[in-house]
Amino acid sequence: MLAFLPLGVAMAGEARVAVAANFRMVVDELQPIFAERTGHNLVISSGSTGKLFAQIANGAPFDIILAADDLRPARLEADGHAVAGSSFTYAVGRLVLWDPTGENVSADRLAQGAFRRLAIANPDLAPYGAAARDVMTALGVEEAPGKKLALGENVAQAFAFVHTGNADLGFVALSQVLAMPEAARGDYWTPPQSLYRPIKQDAALLSFGEDNAAALAFMEFLKSDEAAAVIKRSGYEVP
Repeated sequence: MLAFLPLGVAMAGEARVAVAANFRMVVDELQPIFAERTGHNLVISSGSTGKLFAQIANGAPFDIILAADDLRPARLEADGHAVAGSSFTYAVGRLVLWDPTGENVSADRLAQGAFRRLAIANPDLAPYGAAARDVMTALGVEEAPGKKLALGENVAQAFAFVHTGNADLGFVALSQVLAMPEAARGDYWTPPQSLYRPIKQDAALLSFGEDNAAALAFMEFLKSDEAAAVIKRSGYEVP
């Protein structure tokens, strides 16, 4: 029966991709393009980079990780959980301080504590949370008092805190704000890159995906001009 199927269908495969929460929407946009070009499908799981790293280190059968940093893919390679030399930077994230109501957002507002609650991702699990902490430290702003800090497990949860009004100000990814209709974006401040460690987001081919044709194809697709155009449009820089 396979002899009568189109070649693309006969060879179609599936790759299990662990995606950092901030990049989930971009992968959702890339997925149908990738499927159309290759016939392969993606099974996507998203969460904080720290939690995905822990799952993979404990044997979770993912084929690829798209992390929100460059440290954990390197550690996965060093520990034998990822194919040596497979990691590369697929995007560089940008951090913003966001208020969806449109009230003015600035470094001064942050320093003065002119907010009810500030949402950030957990700095110990999420690179965007670590970047937020870097910015606050660089500006001489002490860690917000507990009653003013809404700590999300990842940047998607930090975004949700602000979007639902549970926090009136939050550090989120620029890509999350740009994904909204322009009228709903409110106001945001983009901290200078000098205030935090660049958010280099690396991909790595995991050991489970070493011989998976769909995983290998997606790693190559991420380096294509077509993928780069989507990534740039979504608010990231591309190396």
